[in-house]
Amino acid sequence: MTDQWVTFAKLGTADLVRLAGEIDLANAPEIGREIARQTGRSGAVLIDLTAVSFLDSAGVRLLDALVGDLDEAGTPIRLVVGETGAARMTLQLCAFRDDLLATDLDRAADEVGR
Repeated sequence: MTDQWVTFAKLGTADLVRLAGEIDLANAPEIGREIARQTGRSGAVLIDLTAVSFLDSAGVRLLDALVGDLDEAGTPIRLVVGETGAARMTLQLCAFRDDLLATDLDRAADEVGR
């Protein structure tokens, strides 16, 4: 049951994926499948990580795979990580693609062509 960790909405023309809580080995595969299913034909994808309290290497791999698939499909994507927080810290420590990280949801939406 992924709805405790992931919810879906629209922000303009972009699909908005909101992740919350702990994203780890126990739930990352299921979350990844659900996100792929929901965003398969998106024009743009925003993943809001500001409510994530813990992100382990399985969560980072999940995000890396999603970014790779969306990049390959030519789909703009931004990860909204806020100014501080667990997801931002973990992704920066892993040297995740800085060009995809945004601090603000509205700015990220503008960047992907809301």
